[in-house]
Amino acid sequence: MAAPEEQELSQAQTEKLLQFQDLTGLESMDQCRRTLEQHNWNIEAAVQDRLNEQEGVPSVFNPPPSRPLQVNTADHRVYSYIVSRTQPSKVCLTEGKRFWVPRLRQRHDCAEIQQFALSFIRPDPRGRVTDPVGDVVSFIHNFEEKYGRSHPVFYQGTYSQALNDAKRELRFLLVYLHGDDHQDTDEFCRNTLCTEEVLTFINTRMLFWACSTSKPEGYRVSQALRENVYPFLAVIVLKDRKMTVVGRLEGLIQPEDLINQLNFILEANQPFLTSERLEREERNQTQVLRQQQDEAYLESLRADQEKERRKRAEQEQRRQEEELARQSVLAEERRRRTLEEEKERKSECLPPEPPLDDPDAVKIVFKLPNDSRVERRFLFTQSLTVIHDFLFSLKETPEKFQIVMNYPRRILPCLPTEDQPNPPTLKEAGLSRTATSLKTVEKSFVGAVLWWPLLTRHSGKTPGTAFQFIEFSSPFPPPAHPPPPD
Repeated sequence: MAAPEEQELSQAQTEKLLQFQDLTGLESMDQCRRTLEQHNWNIEAAVQDRLNEQEGVPSVFNPPPSRPLQVNTADHRVYSYIVSRTQPSKVCLTEGKRFWVPRLRQRHDCAEIQQFALSFIRPDPRGRVTDPVGDVVSFIHNFEEKYGRSHPVFYQGTYSQALNDAKRELRFLLVYLHGDDHQDTDEFCRNTLCTEEVLTFINTRMLFWACSTSKPEGYRVSQALRENVYPFLAVIVLKDRKMTVVGRLEGLIQPEDLINQLNFILEANQPFLTSERLEREERNQTQVLRQQQDEAYLESLRADQEKERRKRAEQEQRRQEEELARQSVLAEERRRRTLEEEKERKSECLPPEPPLDDPDAVKIVFKLPNDSRVERRFLFTQSLTVIHDFLFSLKETPEKFQIVMNYPRRILPCLPTEDQPNPPTLKEAGLSRTATSLKTVEKSFVGAVLWWPLLTRHSGKTPGTAFQFIEFSSPFPPPAHPPPPD
């Protein structure tokens, strides 16, 4: 049967999971989650059960595992300083697992066993943490009302937040669990914790978090750290990339002894912070180098993309220019074919040339732009449009031109207009056998125009036949004196 799909964790469950891992030192996140799920996400019960397993006590909440647990065999030395009211002070180094030192319990009496058994029937209300920040702030307020404002700077936040800040800032975290009803609490707070030398040492060397075990937040931390004697202090520091308890101070202690013990713990574990700080600097340098490499790569990529974009733009521009040139060539070719077709049509529509002996005919000689000449006979009764169509049908003539009478100088109206839709005939235009010479002028030309005299000849056989000489414009200025006729 397939394993059920794991559900996503809520924010509160995620916080409990991370806190449980910090408190127990378990590296497997899956094992931490399974343990919390088996205890219905009761972190106090889960931590208690985990500590019992480390001490060799059978689990109260879970059946024994089917295979041996994977235990980290690395050497984790936790410094413990325990002060007993019935025994002299003693300092010892004990071997144990992270966050817990195997030792004999000092408070296992019948009353505690009875209270532990009753907890299954009537759970402790402190086990439900609803306002952890409020618990801490309330404790600080009560502490200042009772002992004054001269005290180490309290961390005003939850235990988890204090752990995170100490980890982020690479600082030692000193945790103080305040037992309201313990007989040594008042003496410790007044004569040790609030002394000038102690508060100066703590404020300059570490973060300081404290809470009363009568508050849910303090009770939760108490269940996690498993203190035996009040007053209780624990030193926590980032060790092997995990927040680890490296020192425990339990019982009434004098200011000088407290400073000496804390200083000993800090000096013994300072190399861990130094190593972590160097690793962070190396990681930061690596990250900065990687970021610089990424930026250089992105800059090179942007340059390549810009180069490729310009290349594509140039190719597109050349393509458009080639397309425009091709379209221009095609348009010019279409215009040329259309002009040729129009010239051919005009040539086909021209009336036949009158015979030589027609008395109403006039012979006109035209000089073309290539210095060649062409001549044709026209009737005086024909419209000037015939002369224009004849010239237009020639290959040498431009597309647009005008016919100009030399003397008197005027433009012959050869094409229809709005004012004169029907152009006049040669006779109506004033062209006679003794008329002045004619010439054609290209509309697009601007420059001098040669003026040539009219050449009129009368033959004996065909009296009345005249030759009109018409010339295209030329870019040369006119001569001072017109040349003699041929």
